[in-house]
Amino acid sequence: MDQLSAAFLSVVIGLFPIVNPLGMAPVFLNLTEDASSEARAALARRVAVGCFLLMVGSFFFGSSVLAFFGLTIPAVRVAGGLVVLAAGWRMLQQGDDAPHRHNQSRLPDPVVLTRAFFPLTMPLTVGPGTISVAIALGAKSVQGSGAVFWALGGLLGCLALAGIIYLCYRFAERVLGVLGQAGTDVVLRLSAFILLCLGVQIIWMGLDSMIRSS
Repeated sequence: MDQLSAAFLSVVIGLFPIVNPLGMAPVFLNLTEDASSEARAALARRVAVGCFLLMVGSFFFGSSVLAFFGLTIPAVRVAGGLVVLAAGWRMLQQGDDAPHRHNQSRLPDPVVLTRAFFPLTMPLTVGPGTISVAIALGAKSVQGSGAVFWALGGLLGCLALAGIIYLCYRFAERVLGVLGQAGTDVVLRLSAFILLCLGVQIIWMGLDSMIRSS
């Protein structure tokens, strides 16, 4: 049982600051502003399920997958960082065109739902940082019956994080609605800048690891 609680806390504490569902909620709302409330709720559910599967897959099979394709975690960081960087830059350069966007007709729900995995699930919510930490936690050597509890604790930790992601995304509109139009715009711009900086940091971490290992 000690291994179960240790794995649960390691996954939640280790991945929550990187996933940052509270900080990513404004980004989710910005990228789904042309969706209906029903489509946004379905997207939040699909993103949460996708994030759960990615975290569990990284925790249990990440090391094997990277070894099979001959990939390294630094390479994953650089590639994912570039995608995050591009998304942050695009959001930051949108300009003051909110009235124009609100006058546009809403996209059909099936079209909106195609965004569930890319970019909402990966890399914006579960990116290279999350994947690399999950791989490291899953690769921890635990012997005997403790390995079973470690695996179960990791599974429960991923499930708890997925639930938090769903709640933050599902009710993002209500939370930001309290801020008003001006406050929401400020939060969205700050989130875009933070996303841009996060992309730069992820790329730098990957390049730094490559340089050190060469």
